[in-house]
Amino acid sequence: MMNKALFLRLMVLAVVAGAIALVTLNRDKLNPEALDAWLSGFGIWAPVVYVGLYALGTVVFAPGSLFALAGGAMFGPVLGTILNLLGATIGASIAFLIARYLAGDWVAQKSGGRLKRMITGVENEGWRFVAFVRLVPVFPFNLSNYAFGLTRIPFVSYVVTSFITMAPGALAYTWLGFAGREALGGNASAIRYGLLALGLLAAIAFLPGVIKRMRGGADEPGNGSLS
Repeated sequence: MMNKALFLRLMVLAVVAGAIALVTLNRDKLNPEALDAWLSGFGIWAPVVYVGLYALGTVVFAPGSLFALAGGAMFGPVLGTILNLLGATIGASIAFLIARYLAGDWVAQKSGGRLKRMITGVENEGWRFVAFVRLVPVFPFNLSNYAFGLTRIPFVSYVVTSFITMAPGALAYTWLGFAGREALGGNASAIRYGLLALGLLAAIAFLPGVIKRMRGGADEPGNGSLS
């Protein structure tokens, strides 16, 4: 007879896999306008619902840029950045725990050879490797959340590092979403907001080269280098 622990693991795996498949099949129907219209019905609770939805979206592989841009458009640059960062961190934490305690085999199968690189990187660099992955998107964000759960990094270190190092990207995309809304509303200063956001994204894009020089020019993450 199936024990409770195995049954729970299979149930979680089935729910997560089904939700991911549903999101994948309906990806073209996900857009900031629909999200804004739906959240408007929650009134003062909209920010809380938004964070929960962002976290859920992170777990089921919904496009993170969809929420990041929508957060800036709906809640403004400051509150939007906070909500985006909270949603992404909570979602990344849930995915981490699912992989570590419930669905490790499924995550290993999905990750393929990238999982070995992550495990090696974490063993050699610890939280610094998490920071590198967050700042430089060498691994898909949603998949990396699960893959980190199969490494030996402590949960608290993972969460704190993720929260801090995801902040620049959250800020940039939130401001970009805010600039887009302002531009549609005829605000001429929106161009400045957009340029600031694009400048921050460009700075993030240059991080691999900067880190490589700082670490001595090694090529592979996890082999004494973060690049």
